[in-house]
Amino acid sequence: MQTEQKTTSKKLETKVLSTDILIIGGGTAGCYAAYILGQRSDYRVLIAEKANIRRSGCLAAGVNALNAYITEGHAPQDYVDYAKRDACGIVREDLLLSMSERLNEVTAELERLGLVILKNEDGSYVSRGWRNIKINGENIKPLLAKAASAQPNVTVLNHINITDYFLEDGTVRGAYGFDVNAPVFYELHAKAVLIATGGAAGLYRPNNPGFSRHKLWYPPFNTGAGYAMGILAGAEMTTFEMRFIALRCKDTIAPVGTIAQGISANQVNAKGEKYENRYDHTTSGRLYGTVTENREGRGPCYLKTAGITKEQETDLYKAYLNMAPSQTLKWLEDECGPAGKNVEIEGTEPYIVGGHTASGYWVDEHRRTTLRGLFAAGDVAGGCPQKYVTGALAEAEISAETMMRYLSEGAYKDNKSWTNTGVFHASNNTIAVAESETSEQQEQNTASCGCADENFALTGLSQGGCVKKWEYEAYLSNSHTVIDIDQAEEAMQTIMDQYAGGIRTDYRYNETGLQEAGRRIRLLQEETSSLRAETMYDLLRIYELRERLVVCRTLLAHMAARKETRWHGFAENTDYPGTDPRFEKYVNSRYRNGQIEIIYRDIKTGCQESGER
Repeated sequence: MQTEQKTTSKKLETKVLSTDILIIGGGTAGCYAAYILGQRSDYRVLIAEKANIRRSGCLAAGVNALNAYITEGHAPQDYVDYAKRDACGIVREDLLLSMSERLNEVTAELERLGLVILKNEDGSYVSRGWRNIKINGENIKPLLAKAASAQPNVTVLNHINITDYFLEDGTVRGAYGFDVNAPVFYELHAKAVLIATGGAAGLYRPNNPGFSRHKLWYPPFNTGAGYAMGILAGAEMTTFEMRFIALRCKDTIAPVGTIAQGISANQVNAKGEKYENRYDHTTSGRLYGTVTENREGRGPCYLKTAGITKEQETDLYKAYLNMAPSQTLKWLEDECGPAGKNVEIEGTEPYIVGGHTASGYWVDEHRRTTLRGLFAAGDVAGGCPQKYVTGALAEAEISAETMMRYLSEGAYKDNKSWTNTGVFHASNNTIAVAESETSEQQEQNTASCGCADENFALTGLSQGGCVKKWEYEAYLSNSHTVIDIDQAEEAMQTIMDQYAGGIRTDYRYNETGLQEAGRRIRLLQEETSSLRAETMYDLLRIYELRERLVVCRTLLAHMAARKETRWHGFAENTDYPGTDPRFEKYVNSRYRNGQIEIIYRDIKTGCQESGER
């Protein structure tokens, strides 16, 4: 539970640290990248995590399967083809293939680290379909955290919230942040930076508002921080309009795949009719079918579990205790398990998460972003959907290898090399979506990176650091605010829910609504500039809100730019209800001088190099 002590001073203590490689986010990808760097190099590595890496990120509560694995009889290209079909073609095949080729290798490494993977009598892994294997994964995150922190060249800073990149001459040289429990400002210098934060939850009004608003599909503490930092720094982003909406067990928001794949349960409506075959057999199609059945009066909808064997029921109890114990507890409290009653299902609110869809930073095969010195892995890296746990690990390994080359070749000293040039040719002219308020561009900083023999060392505060520290202190010193943090967050979620395709409208939206949402979100940003922080935890919540608002604006611009409905269920554009071949393109964006510029890029097929090395 977070400390609620008020700050005793409006001035923050300053700490300036230097390292070789800074990893922002100590979740799945962040921990594994640090582990690889520790195993294969002597570079000093610093992990900055706003919680505690032992139980942070999407794996905090555990997981009962590895959903990306190449089982016997299949090849990595099969996984690429599956992900491409599921995303209706809007993927980067080069990224998917480079990830898929490593899925089994990183799985074997997880087992060596102590993860329990269920096995058949012949020693082979127990599969759950051709892409999944079963595990006992309650302790998967502590295993990864231990592996990372045990490396002698890795230092972990827990409870440090990073808010902005430290930029110097267009290169990312570190980051700024603050301690969430103590009045301390941090400026972190690094030769290379890996962004490995989570996706964005909490943009839309959830199924269970108020007291139960924490019952989300995706962790509520994943606020899109990494996205927002990249957007404000001018990085090219991709495919935010491919929102992810999970189909979940009603009320508990527990996963349905464990039931659907584990016992081959069909989706049925209130009449007991199997409705899956009426709709596309894609992730978005299964959601669309459920929403449509409900809207047309044939709901509620269920997974058909009534009548399963006691053994199957016991397996489901155990499986959910590994990752979503609330579902098992609900069955026990109701005194009626899945064998006695079908499991009701519903869609969640929309999320932006590159681990399931293609949303995130525009990267090349080496996981370099368009900002020099910045690399991306996991949920924030775009173009490569269906990553799940093992895909995030694969991208972490790729980015770690790239950063080691970047440092060993001294490329961090040379502004003319090692740039992801974005060599894909834009198929249309860039479109600038004008916005009225003042630009939120990052301050350019003039400090140089100091180094020392220790894992990190004290250096001087930069000009940009002084500006950022003052910004933090201003929130702590505000004497009056017209709106509080909770009110602002609820207003944002209501705007997005009503005008930008939330649960209220069955995920449907139109151009007029998106324009209204954009206007209201910008006004809300202006109002939140005067928010008051009584504690450092308040300051954390203010910046989490800021991150979500920045992501909302980019999301709205992307949704307006894709003038079609490509993913039924995930995004229903009522002005353009069909698929248009003219929009079989990547919708990318850059934030510059107060404008969101939309760039349409041609689809890339195959696995040729996507940038100059």
